[in-house]
Amino acid sequence: MAFEFGALDATLAAAAGNDPELLAELRNAFRDSLVHQVDLLGRARCDGNWNVAAMRLKGLAASFQAGPLMDLAEEALDAAPGDPVVLRKFRAALDEFAAG
Repeated sequence: MAFEFGALDATLAAAAGNDPELLAELRNAFRDSLVHQVDLLGRARCDGNWNVAAMRLKGLAASFQAGPLMDLAEEALDAAPGDPVVLRKFRAALDEFAAG
């Protein structure tokens, strides 16, 4: 599954203006938060923890206008805790974001 991070990149660029260091810092902060929330999702074993992690991921994605991640968070909300397909998709998104 390919993720399009164009809107996210545009949001970060608008926030950073012409400051490449700030842009890098914002990308790193987003990535760190995404890594943390995906880790929590991966460790969730009950509906409550799974839903909290999925909602946090949805909120993070919405804050930065990352549509594909919002859709994936919705998919997680509809899935059972520990769903390996959803977790693989989130990990693939992390890899793509880190590569971009």
